[in-house]
Amino acid sequence: MDKVMKIKSENGVVIFSKSSCCLSYAVQMLFQELRANAFIYEIDHSPDGKEVEKALMRLGSSGPIPAVFIGGKLVGSTNEVMSLHLSGSLIPLLKPTQANLSYKS
Repeated sequence: MDKVMKIKSENGVVIFSKSSCCLSYAVQMLFQELRANAFIYEIDHSPDGKEVEKALMRLGSSGPIPAVFIGGKLVGSTNEVMSLHLSGSLIPLLKPTQANLSYKS
């Protein structure tokens, strides 16, 4: 739990991910398109990945991955992130954490 708390507090945008997960990849690509500087933590490349997954569930993540934090707060997984983006609410959430945030069309 301490590792998750430290990572989410030290980075404006964090995506806890697995390298083999297509939903994680989709969320990462969205943030890349938005030019958001997201810290990607690949759970499956970490020796304590199982503990990180358990900590994410304890913090309220509906599924262990992807789990997205913005400004230290859990936003959610793919559905929540995509819903925020489609409603136009994601970029305003990101702006305080990113100096050069802009949407690339």
